[in-house]
Amino acid sequence: MNYDKENIFAKILNGEIPCEKVFENDYVLSFKDINPKAKIHLLIIPKEPFLDISDFLHNADTLYQTNFWKSVDEIIAVLELRDKGFQIKSHKGKDGGQEVFHFHLHILSDA
Repeated sequence: MNYDKENIFAKILNGEIPCEKVFENDYVLSFKDINPKAKIHLLIIPKEPFLDISDFLHNADTLYQTNFWKSVDEIIAVLELRDKGFQIKSHKGKDGGQEVFHFHLHILSDA
């Protein structure tokens, strides 16, 4: 499968579709999920075009991966969830429940 430059997350990154931004830096964009499944439900997407977590882990260089995960940690800190409970979820492939084929994480918490 090739990366679809017309997927909803690509359009959000390009500014074609608005989002309720929570955090942004050179590596990630994080925004509120439009159909939240918890009190806090954010999406975190890399700014580079990776299909899924497997593509990201195999093809993103070490520096990008390090900065991505540091950004996830910073978002958790900004949300003051570090000492509370939260979930991090990622879906891989259609059979794994992935609906948008741009790697993304869900951060969910009822804190």
